[in-house]
Amino acid sequence: MLNDRIVRVKVKCDFACFTRPDLKVERMTYPCMTPSAARGILDSILWKPEFQWYVRRILILNPIRFCTIKRNEINSKQGRSPIIIEEKRAQRNSVVLRNVAYIIEASIYMKQSDKAKLEKYVGMNVKHEGMFPRRVKKGQCWRRPYLGVREFSAEFMEPDETDEPIKETIPIGSMLFDIFYDQNGKPEPLFFHDVAIRNGVLNCEVPENDKMMQSSHFQPAIDSEVSSAIYEFNQQEEKEAAL
Repeated sequence: MLNDRIVRVKVKCDFACFTRPDLKVERMTYPCMTPSAARGILDSILWKPEFQWYVRRILILNPIRFCTIKRNEINSKQGRSPIIIEEKRAQRNSVVLRNVAYIIEASIYMKQSDKAKLEKYVGMNVKHEGMFPRRVKKGQCWRRPYLGVREFSAEFMEPDETDEPIKETIPIGSMLFDIFYDQNGKPEPLFFHDVAIRNGVLNCEVPENDKMMQSSHFQPAIDSEVSSAIYEFNQQEEKEAAL
């Protein structure tokens, strides 16, 4: 069930690269953050196995500017055998964004509505805020969020009252929305079409987003070591939140 409570977080970085999958050899970025990148940032700040983040809107705060850089990459994927960097290194040009800032607006989607958990995670009460707004205020995260590639680590914070999206409309065409997993765990890229940034806002409340809420990953068995580690991790987080 999708909750109507909306949380907001501002992210910014000197550079960003949201790679277009249709250009394989040398990277070229979309003109703004993708919904999957926004979800990844939210997961970096607060992740729980019982809910998913539903990205509603992405607000573009800074004018869109491109630049070209050269980056070291490797020509093969990581496997069981170690990679000798000197033998696999390749220099490639990348067209990236510079001086970016966004506001992500999102809600929580839970298969079973639980008001107590909702308050615990995204509560807006001044006396007892939820875990997500507290983490945003303190700059806490599970892992450092980044904008497209790991070199471009992002800063995140509460939005300022003066933050406003740019007054531009920019057509994009087709954009990768996210990766959908069916009941067998088979991945499938999910695109949405006729996309445009309208008055500085990318609207993500589209049918593809509803489909993503049904995306399924293989779940570890309840008595597995992975489930045990997740449970202990959640218990420790709740103890720290109570302090």
